[in-house]
Amino acid sequence: MAEPRETPRAMPRDILGRAPSLADTLAQRLREEIASGRLQPGEKLPTEHQMSETYGVSRPIVREAVGRLKHDGLVTSRQGAGAFVADPGAASSFRLEIADLSDRAEMSAIVELLMAVEANATAHAAVRRSADDLGRIHDQLEAMQAAVLRGEPGVDEDMAFHRAIVEATGNPYFRDLSQFLDHRVRHFIRTARANTARLGGLAQAVQDEHVAIFSAIERQDATAARAAAEEHLRNAATRLALYLKP
Repeated sequence: MAEPRETPRAMPRDILGRAPSLADTLAQRLREEIASGRLQPGEKLPTEHQMSETYGVSRPIVREAVGRLKHDGLVTSRQGAGAFVADPGAASSFRLEIADLSDRAEMSAIVELLMAVEANATAHAAVRRSADDLGRIHDQLEAMQAAVLRGEPGVDEDMAFHRAIVEATGNPYFRDLSQFLDHRVRHFIRTARANTARLGGLAQAVQDEHVAIFSAIERQDATAARAAAEEHLRNAATRLALYLKP
């Protein structure tokens, strides 16, 4: 195996525009450099100072971006030597980026993924939930209803409702994967929820779907809980498609 090259590559000055998350933007830029082969396996990354100058961001932002690449297994650190591009196939974590929410085929694939995780988590929650778990789920159900009556989207309450269900599974891996999907995928569900409040009657229809999920969990009916969660996800995708129509 070839020895790692120790000399950082010169990188063209390419100032990043201000964005909600500069670390995310820089991390994505570096991923593209690695994927394209401009940064080779075993090659040392530029120093924090060099990247800070190249991209016009602070060193803490650079540190955070490189940390994300380390988490993804794309970069490794060597004490006293710096950060290096990892060997191909070394990535140890799953990444998922959604490019176009208006792509119907992509939306269908997303819904399938969410069903595989969230519908099954809901079924497990129905069987395993404690009285305290049920109380927390019910609290979020009532919070959503209050938001509907105020004419608000209730996005935060919606997300808290589903988080409470996942917590009720007692499975930390369901929790961790659900959190990952919240950050990477479920923004399309949040978009649907936020827009639902604009059309009369739809907000209450969504709430009725949540009531069906809660009722199945309350009865500890795993089959009904899974079916209700699947129906809710299918309907969420349909509602989002309504808003994307020209």
